[in-house]
Amino acid sequence: MGLTSEQSLYNLAVRTVELELIPALRSLGIGLIPYSPLHLGLLAGALETATEGRISDDSTLQRIEAHRDQLEAYEGLCRELGAANPAEVALAWLLRNPVVATTVVGATTIEELQSDLGALTVQLDAEVMERLDQIWPGPGEAPQAYAW
Repeated sequence: MGLTSEQSLYNLAVRTVELELIPALRSLGIGLIPYSPLHLGLLAGALETATEGRISDDSTLQRIEAHRDQLEAYEGLCRELGAANPAEVALAWLLRNPVVATTVVGATTIEELQSDLGALTVQLDAEVMERLDQIWPGPGEAPQAYAW
């Protein structure tokens, strides 16, 4: 039967697989199963959670500070869209990609799982996708991305 899927790190903040892997998978008809789709919770409303004092883990706080401008823009866009949780938008963005077969979510409670399932009802039009690309730019596809 051969290879039918590939599992890779892929989310709005980490898009390296767009360079060569996704085009190859698309060409070969192989599905992608992204892990860490919420970038260790960063794309699940981490800025808001940190502001409320619900995050005290130093490494998470450092990641938030490193991406503060992007998170402010991202969480603002999620509010504009009326998403119950930014995780819904991050997961909907992944699932909009035809190469993505499914994604590995790390829900630890029923509430988190229900929130993640909310992504199935989020509609992202071309304008929203462009805004997400501006906030979290990807590398583009090879070979054009290698041109200088």
